[in-house]
Amino acid sequence: MPPETTDKHAAAQQAVDILHEISTILNCHLDRRTLSICISMIERGVNPEALAQVVKDLRQEAQAVEHQAATRQ
Repeated sequence: MPPETTDKHAAAQQAVDILHEISTILNCHLDRRTLSICISMIERGVNPEALAQVVKDLRQEAQAVEHQAATRQ
């Protein structure tokens, strides 16, 4: 890779690492991959508050599905 690309990649990785540490401290339960996807979406213009609400809604839905599956057994 050219030096500029390597530098950009290293900076992006460092940013994800820092944001992951913050996420962990705040108990957001976002892994690095999910966090990277969210960052990418925000950089492309997705409203951060709307994205946060979607993540919350999806987690609640997943929890409800898991609860239903557990009660059926």
